[in-house]
Amino acid sequence: MQKRATTCSASGVPLTDAKSTSFPCPTCGEPIGRSERCRNQAVTYYCPACGFQGP
Repeated sequence: MQKRATTCSASGVPLTDAKSTSFPCPTCGEPIGRSERCRNQAVTYYCPACGFQGP
C-alpha cells in the first residue's frame, strides 16, 4: 500500500477534509498532499523530497 501525505504540501494544513487529496510525486514517488483550498486556488506546491513544482 502506498504512503499518504498527512499535510498539504503548499500550506501545511492537516488533510482532514474529504475533498483533500494525496498523490505520488510524478518525479520521485514521494507523497504530495493538497488541501481543498489550495487545489481550488491552484496554489503552487513543491515535492518535499526532490523539489518538483506543480500547479
